[in-house]
Amino acid sequence: MQSARAMDRAAGPLADGERLIVRGQVQGVGFRPTVWRVASQLGLTGSVRNTAEGVAITVWGENRSHFADRLVSALPPLARIDTLERTTVSGIPPEAFTIAPSETGAARAAITPDVAVCGACVSEIADPTARRQAYPFTNCTDCGPRFSIQQAVPYDRHNTTMASFALCKDCQAEYDNPADRRFHAEPIACPNCGPKASLEWLGENTHRPPLDGKDPVAEAARLLKAGFIVAIKGLGGIHLACDATQADAVQRLRTRKGREGKAFALMARDTTVIARHAKLSADNTALLTAPSAPIVLFEALAGTLPDAIAPGLDTLGFMLPYTPLHVLLMEGFETPIVMTSGNRSGAPQVIDNDEARIRLAGLADAALLHNRPIARRIDDSVVRVDCGAARVLRRARGFAPIPLALPEGFDGTAPVLAMGSELKNTFCLTKDGEALLSHHMGDLEDAHTHQDTAHNLALYADLFQHTPAVVAVDLHPDYLSTKRGRDLAGSRPVVAVQHHHAHIAACLAENGRPAGAPPVVGIAMDGLGLGPD
Repeated sequence: MQSARAMDRAAGPLADGERLIVRGQVQGVGFRPTVWRVASQLGLTGSVRNTAEGVAITVWGENRSHFADRLVSALPPLARIDTLERTTVSGIPPEAFTIAPSETGAARAAITPDVAVCGACVSEIADPTARRQAYPFTNCTDCGPRFSIQQAVPYDRHNTTMASFALCKDCQAEYDNPADRRFHAEPIACPNCGPKASLEWLGENTHRPPLDGKDPVAEAARLLKAGFIVAIKGLGGIHLACDATQADAVQRLRTRKGREGKAFALMARDTTVIARHAKLSADNTALLTAPSAPIVLFEALAGTLPDAIAPGLDTLGFMLPYTPLHVLLMEGFETPIVMTSGNRSGAPQVIDNDEARIRLAGLADAALLHNRPIARRIDDSVVRVDCGAARVLRRARGFAPIPLALPEGFDGTAPVLAMGSELKNTFCLTKDGEALLSHHMGDLEDAHTHQDTAHNLALYADLFQHTPAVVAVDLHPDYLSTKRGRDLAGSRPVVAVQHHHAHIAACLAENGRPAGAPPVVGIAMDGLGLGPD
């Protein structure tokens, strides 16, 4: 029988190649197609594959020494390389460069946040000759849902809520073509094979006109203009919307939602509409149009909108349409619409269609829904420009779960689970010199939020393969976050942290203050916090 070594010699001569392990934001962002293109341009053979710790690349050929530099300079818009490890390997070079099936293992890959619809997809849905013309779920590798549909690592279609939508032959051809902008775009879809939108009345009212259902998005826009309140399912949850210029509709929404004074967020078709109601600048316009597409706080122009939008405030929170569905909904609006979370005041945002029919009946008149499941509830992020820099006030859609680098000196510290506060809760995992801050959870005294937070704690631990050595809790023994942290800790050490000390420590971490630096004086103006008085 011929030996394995003899068979290898028969297959081809041994040669040196290079193996690269890339960590960072490199899954779901068009990174593997870029690797394929760079390798092809350099005449290299080898493979690239997603793994739970990042992306693994092997290259063979005379130009392999140029590959890493060329790759770094050719990164797609959403990609970010944190570390790149290079080692020499020896073996028989393959005949071509291929994109191999993904592997699983201990998760170290960054999970990509949801990304606002890109210009190419906006142009496509407006093109009457395109097969995705007016399709509300158009996306490509540069945009679309990510974290809100991801259920496991690595980021492959079967690990997302798109798994039940089998690709048609046209979408499959795009998905399989490394030269196409939809190559391995996991949420890829079209009207023939993807999610569908639908419009329905909520609750019972015999005086409502019948819905024709031919174009549910356009029909929802007509209902908004007619003064109705419409629940709209987006990326990370369902919103409640009404025409922001109709004072009666705005007040009706405020009364139904039980939200006495807190400001409503607004969505506008474009910056031209926003400029009629708020003072734009280059800085806040750049935030509006970033891939994260947050709610941005602006100085309001007095008297242009009903007082009930933001009672007693001189600021307005605006966002631009960040999905194709929103783009299609807003295209005929010369006015802003209210776009606030779909829930009664204090409760978490509704994400499920059946739940919406029960919990939002009585709040909204109708619901614009779709059949793509939301894996996790993610609120809209809120950002403002202050002292010349962007300040994130609520870190959620578009930002979470991008890890934050911990300051110098924290690289080798034990992994920690920090449980956060009772109100406006977020939790945090530390691992490998990074802080994995959760998206906004909300107020834990609400039973739905409390349950949702438990779900997300388990989810983050699974997605990031995180096992804490220490659990950090608030010093107040009766906070629900403290009680849950002690329960989760089991036999592991628990560290109780004074509430305002935690705020100052977070500021130090955010500003890169290294471990062992001299003490600082911090001022935290944040109400309650048990001891030291």
